[in-house]
Amino acid sequence: MTFLFDVTDNDDILALQPRLTDDDPGVRRIALIELADLEEPDGLLWLVNRLAEDPTEEIRAEAARLLEAWEEEAVVEALCQALTDPSLAVQAAAAQSLSLLKSEAAGRVILPWTGHAEASVRIAAFRALRELRFPDAASAASAALNDADASVRREAVGVLGWLKQLDALTALARLASTDPDTEVRRAATGALGLASDAQVLPALRQALRDGAWQVREEAATTLGKVGHMDAGPALVEALSDDYWQVRLRATRSLGRLRFAPALEALIETLGHRISNLRKEAALALGELNDKGAIAPLQAAQDDGDPEVRKAVRIALSQLQ
Repeated sequence: MTFLFDVTDNDDILALQPRLTDDDPGVRRIALIELADLEEPDGLLWLVNRLAEDPTEEIRAEAARLLEAWEEEAVVEALCQALTDPSLAVQAAAAQSLSLLKSEAAGRVILPWTGHAEASVRIAAFRALRELRFPDAASAASAALNDADASVRREAVGVLGWLKQLDALTALARLASTDPDTEVRRAATGALGLASDAQVLPALRQALRDGAWQVREEAATTLGKVGHMDAGPALVEALSDDYWQVRLRATRSLGRLRFAPALEALIETLGHRISNLRKEAALALGELNDKGAIAPLQAAQDDGDPEVRKAVRIALSQLQ
């Protein structure tokens, strides 16, 4: 891909141009950086040209990084093209720069790349669109939930979650329950938190019994966000999970729900050997607003961990 350069009368840019094609890669790299520092539109296509045509992958990667602040269509298209560069370093730099774009116009350029044959390109395109929160990406993301590549499915879930696509809840619930990839199930479970609708509870309860603790942890968190008291019993059961990370999130969600029947289980957690769990249990007991928690909290005022003692003080101030 060859770019024609704008004619310029900018002396600083004219002085840099010979160095941009110097035989020494180090000279070319410094010239690129100096050109980017000028922040002159007249020099933009020189940066784009080095991204596309420089023979040294380090220079192409540098050009991709330097183009992160530019929203012009030619730049966005060049960065998308760079996703197919033979160098993984160039691909990564281009993907990073695309993820930092902010304009809707950039989204329109990136969107067609979600259908590229290479999974790595589709992944980068969806990641950039997620950050843009580009509404027109919803259709492509929904279709990509069936992509053969798990990482593409995960990025598509992220797009739908950021866009709060309620009409995707059924498909997200399916992924949370049945996708063979742990990270896809985890992402889909988290995305279900975009709704406060009770329809997501069955899928979240199932996710709370997933074979992967990371999915169970996400489910425990999301159930607190959804905010339905019907989630309480499943969260109380999760306080006995083999992984403390799941217990911690379940504890936090029970406090968030103010689920009164969890009182005894949270009091028991207040004596757990892991201090982070004791801290979350104290905070949750304060949120329950049940006087039955006062005596156990008072007994925990001399806990060996200062963070737990602080949480106990906060909880007692809520109850007294």
